[in-house]
Amino acid sequence: MLVERGIEVLNVEVVGDAYAIASNYLRKSGTIPDTFATNERLLGIVVKLFQRGELNRLRLANKAIAKFEAETLVVA
Repeated sequence: MLVERGIEVLNVEVVGDAYAIASNYLRKSGTIPDTFATNERLLGIVVKLFQRGELNRLRLANKAIAKFEAETLVVA
């Protein structure tokens, strides 16, 4: 499904699947809390990577995980 946001078109399925994969991994690894709430920082990373042209869900999730963990290590 495509959703128009302003002049951008966002493929919700790819972004949603990539977010689900990444958040599931990060929850199981203990990096983010195991809640039903959406992690806005992770979602922002997934959306930015998607907007830069990454369309493969698994590769998108892996890049988002790596970026999230790298930023978490720098902050912590």
